[in-house]
Amino acid sequence: MKKIRFMDTSFRDGFQSVLGARVKTDDFLPALEAAVDAGIDNFEIGGGARFQSLYFYCQEDAFEMMDKCRETVGPDVNLQTLARGVNVVGLISQPRDMIDLHAKLFKKHGVSTIRNFDALNDVRNLDYSGRCIHNNGLHHQVSVTMMGLPPGLSDSYAHSPQFYADCLQNILDADIPFDSVCFKDASGTSTPVVVHETIKKAKQMLPDDMDVEFHTHCTAGTASNCLMAAIEGGADLIDLSMEPVSGGTGHVDILTMWHLLKGTDYTLDIDYEKILKAEDKFKECMEKYYFPPESKETNPTITLSPMPGGALTANTQMMRDNDCLHLYPQVIKEMRDVVARGGFGTSVTPVSQFYFQQAFSNVMQGSWKNISEGYGKMVLGYYGHTPTEPDEEIVKLASEQLNLEPTTEDPVDINDRNPDLGTEAAKKKLQQESLEETEENIFIVGACGNKGIDYLNGKAELGVRYKESESTGKAAEKSEKEEQKTQPSAAAGASEPGAYNISVNGKQYYVEVAPAQSGDGSSAGVEVKNAAPAETAPSAASGEAQNVEAPMPGKVVNLLVEKGQQVDEGQALLTLESMKMEVEVKSSTGGTVKDILVGAGEKVESGQAVVSIG
Repeated sequence: MKKIRFMDTSFRDGFQSVLGARVKTDDFLPALEAAVDAGIDNFEIGGGARFQSLYFYCQEDAFEMMDKCRETVGPDVNLQTLARGVNVVGLISQPRDMIDLHAKLFKKHGVSTIRNFDALNDVRNLDYSGRCIHNNGLHHQVSVTMMGLPPGLSDSYAHSPQFYADCLQNILDADIPFDSVCFKDASGTSTPVVVHETIKKAKQMLPDDMDVEFHTHCTAGTASNCLMAAIEGGADLIDLSMEPVSGGTGHVDILTMWHLLKGTDYTLDIDYEKILKAEDKFKECMEKYYFPPESKETNPTITLSPMPGGALTANTQMMRDNDCLHLYPQVIKEMRDVVARGGFGTSVTPVSQFYFQQAFSNVMQGSWKNISEGYGKMVLGYYGHTPTEPDEEIVKLASEQLNLEPTTEDPVDINDRNPDLGTEAAKKKLQQESLEETEENIFIVGACGNKGIDYLNGKAELGVRYKESESTGKAAEKSEKEEQKTQPSAAAGASEPGAYNISVNGKQYYVEVAPAQSGDGSSAGVEVKNAAPAETAPSAASGEAQNVEAPMPGKVVNLLVEKGQQVDEGQALLTLESMKMEVEVKSSTGGTVKDILVGAGEKVESGQAVVSIG
């Protein structure tokens, strides 16, 4: 009977897939200790979204988290992290000095294995990153990323067993040093037949003693079948998880897989009662956290996207925060076209985020009216070769809108020339803020940008979602927001005579305010002389104010103009952060900035007036 080994993904991908990666370290350490006591000796504990999320949302240091995990499990347990090739643990690709520093620091802070993948399966993105992992003394698990194609696109060479075998052959031909291989399906949309054939081909191509691991999610409902297909194809390890972060957008539960293998030629060789006890402790630790309902559901429409579990809940939570979750089905439907015309890169970070951002933009602003920066750079080649050539029309639009020419150059060479990237750029930012220039701080700033600076300055916002914050905190926030909307003086500064555009209960109005007098003729502040819905108000062409509206919901990152400033049609007025992308709101007309109706850090709704031009 063959013993199938497994990695417990609960404390990294489980957190990302179910809770948007927002979990405080001290909350889960007792569960990690219980899992070790239950006999588990292989854990995924960091990297991927669980690096940035600690600084963005948890007000914690990822390196301290790794240290605590190593202290908890002892010296002999494998602690594994996830790296996105030349992106390492961020959404943007990095130059060589940052890629090497990543491996050096993760080794220093207790990591023993790094799983290294590239969403485009471009071997160039795995080459230098893989050598850095190997040269810093870590176990390098090189990965090939997988997904199932949306209906009607299954005849493509991309994402077929032969395509995956060719990707592995490219890795072998590049002579990249690696210790094991993983086939990673972050969306859980590959079919059992494709998984079986892919693993079988890989085992024939690799040395007999080379471990092959398979990773998938329960999102589309086929994960158990795919794991069984991988095992029968020759996989040596599989990725599993524990309650309460198993199932749904997470991974197959350890106990579920143990049960599935009964009566077969395979076993997990676990102590059922000990694992059950560890799961009880884990559920106890996670009791206070808010679990979004979609994170625990099977979603067959994911085969249309395909949206990975790790990105699904993160994106739905952002949509929930911006009061646009009702648009989610439209976004998922739009993704089919976005994936096909983008060149079939695997839907895993960062490409899954590019897909979602572009699909969201298509829904909010009209199909292909605006090419998001990440998606545009991908089809133009700045992140590497896509599996197939992107649609020519989309490439042309991206080139025109981003003012960039298509490229076939190695992304790392491009990044090495970028003065805004790398360790030296990070050092300058630290110096400007009078912050200590440790290697850890350099990497934090290089990987997290200004949000890394905010963390180091003690200005990071807590974004962990507890049950009570979902039931009371958001309601309080919404109540305050609605109160502001019903107070023109607070919403638009309408306390002086003049013409204003204000928001009341989500609707825009044009209001004229004039001096008011009391019965004895003395001044009594101001009074409204004329009010009308904004769409019937005089336009800028007639010399009166005209609203510029937010094209999508988001948070105002910064204001680019001032009141009284002259602006041209098409000039950027402010920047919104929406769905992890920055969107410039541009003027629809030339004129003078009469009023700025929002402030930096303020959340806005789609269609809300943000600037008044006259």
